[in-house]
Amino acid sequence: MKKIPSFIVRFHKMILALWLIAVVVMGYFAIQLPSMLEGDGFRTDGDFEQVQKELTDTFDFPESTIMILFEKEGSESTQHFTEKIAGALTDIDRLNISSAIESPLNAPSLLKDDAAYAMVHVNKKTEDMPNIIKDIKEQINGKEGVTLTGAPVISEDINKASQDDLKKAELIGLPVAMLVLLFAFGTIAASVLPLVVGGITIVIGFGLLTFIGKNVDLAIFILNIAPMVGLALSIDFSLLFINRYKEELQKQPKADALITTINTAGHSILFSAVCVFIGLGSMLIIDIDIFKNVAIGGMVVIAIAVLGSLTLLPALLYVLGDRIHKWRIFRTDKDSSARWRTFASAVMKRPILITIAAMAILIAGVIPVQHMKLSIPTVDALPKSFESRTAYEKIEQEFMGENKSTIYAIAERKGGWLDEAGLEQMKELEDSFRSEKEVSEVNTIFSASNINDPKQLAVSLQQPAVSEQLKPAIEPFVQGNLLMIPIHLGAEANSDAAQKLARDWSGKSWPVSIQFGGQPKFNQEIYDEIFNKIGLVLAIILLSTFIILMFAFRSIIIPLKAILMNVIGLTSTFGILVWLFQGGHFGLHEMDISLILPVLVFSLVFGLSMDYEVFLISRIREFYLETGDNTKSTVEGLASTSKVITSAALIMIVITGAFAFTGVVPVKQIGIGIALAIAIDATIIRLLLVPSLMKLLGDWNWWYPFRSKNKTAKQPMKSL
Repeated sequence: MKKIPSFIVRFHKMILALWLIAVVVMGYFAIQLPSMLEGDGFRTDGDFEQVQKELTDTFDFPESTIMILFEKEGSESTQHFTEKIAGALTDIDRLNISSAIESPLNAPSLLKDDAAYAMVHVNKKTEDMPNIIKDIKEQINGKEGVTLTGAPVISEDINKASQDDLKKAELIGLPVAMLVLLFAFGTIAASVLPLVVGGITIVIGFGLLTFIGKNVDLAIFILNIAPMVGLALSIDFSLLFINRYKEELQKQPKADALITTINTAGHSILFSAVCVFIGLGSMLIIDIDIFKNVAIGGMVVIAIAVLGSLTLLPALLYVLGDRIHKWRIFRTDKDSSARWRTFASAVMKRPILITIAAMAILIAGVIPVQHMKLSIPTVDALPKSFESRTAYEKIEQEFMGENKSTIYAIAERKGGWLDEAGLEQMKELEDSFRSEKEVSEVNTIFSASNINDPKQLAVSLQQPAVSEQLKPAIEPFVQGNLLMIPIHLGAEANSDAAQKLARDWSGKSWPVSIQFGGQPKFNQEIYDEIFNKIGLVLAIILLSTFIILMFAFRSIIIPLKAILMNVIGLTSTFGILVWLFQGGHFGLHEMDISLILPVLVFSLVFGLSMDYEVFLISRIREFYLETGDNTKSTVEGLASTSKVITSAALIMIVITGAFAFTGVVPVKQIGIGIALAIAIDATIIRLLLVPSLMKLLGDWNWWYPFRSKNKTAKQPMKSL
């Protein structure tokens, strides 16, 4: 990196101009990103997708279904209630946007004394749904007791809630982050720079994601995750860089100070970013859109954050020069390192006691992990203030009955299903499905025609007049060689029983080719994809992190120790999250942990935590190379970096923790999870465990069997 710093200093004006052009151009595209986002990202290639396509293309299942809940208002009469339903559905029908409308006035199962619901089936592309929803809302606007819900409406509301949450998090997080930066640097000039770099990172990142979104389906949650990661990392990197630059500026001219800073702090930033980049990139292995989205979005903003920290920020600092000290608000304590030095020395005097105490706290946090319940976010991802959620939950409660979920079987048989042999085979399949205790009902031609004997039905179908009468009962189930069987379960789609049934049936050897779909199959495929790939993801993260840190610090012990502490710290974080959310503490509603949270938080925070490891150990190693004294180097490393690490961690906690005040549950859990993990890492691990273990292990910390003899001479190993 020797030529790059000189290039940045020499051509700083050109670099600033290029960044200005980039932010203006990408800003134009960035504002288009929210309109491109759709769905929650829980999609994977498998039997569910193929069955869903067959249901739509062959069996005329609608692409989307919008539900309308009708509720009686006070003393509203039955006649007026009926007229309200008929009038609303007539208005919607006039829009010519539906392929069919299932009215409660024609289907008794959709109607009760004080409530009813209709289903508006729509065969339109996903991108057309926002306008369709808007048109329907205009038709029912002002009608009391009429509420719109269903998957497309809930998806649209989650999109809106995500955008509102992002604004709310920014309003909370950015002012507090600015305050922390002011306390860290004392001047407005220095404090504003990290926010400028962070803002530019988000704008350019959103612009690039808009281009990516034209070829890749991007989920709604990327609107929160990408800014959370990009802003936090940009400020983190900038804080480290500016802090080191201010140190160097006291020793040498600004050009030389910048070059030194890029060669030292820039080196640490690069290694940190690679760790985070790999952590997020590993999620691409999991073939589920939400993980791919977060990986892509995260890697984009990380790349820009690093580029901004190593080019844009130095160029801005060069232009500012000594003016970085202008507009002082707080007098920063020049002797803060002395207090940290005293603290580090105190910790290292009792390394065994501190290690035991720190580990006891972490293990206490780990205990609740055994009770963790994971679930795929559905309508409960929305805040309860949204009418679409409350309406959907009422429909579920009032009308779903004992059939809590449905598995759809698509069976293919050469020669079709309507001859006697085919009907007998169909009956065998029906009986086999019915034999499972979780199955409450199976719909086939037999139940629709009220003829349960295959031979009798085969004879009836040979009679043209009878066959014509039975046609409406047959067509929903049989199309050519394909047979569709809805299997209703008395178990929730997210339950272990429903998923096990879907898994067992898919793995069973059937006399004909069968694929299974429906929500239980969808959930089973999502869970299996995660649990089957998580081992490989963790292996990639742990192994790559070990190799990177090993080469960065020329040590075997330090990477192993860092990985072990990170794993324990993150596990403790998950335990606290279980206690918070599943226990409903601190005013939180009791809820399961979002399925994506453990993977996402581990992959992301494992890399983020390495920021502080790299920042701290880099400085300790600098002192160690100079002195060869492990204890003194650890104390001096902590003294010189603790303030910046604490400030960086506090900003990271503020930026991510601000999402605790948002409404979309998975985002709330992820924000709190990241903030907790960083807090644990920056305090218990970084300030207590690291110095204690550095003291206990002594010069063994720097054991590196691949070191050449010449390098060994420069780095004495006293205990060896």
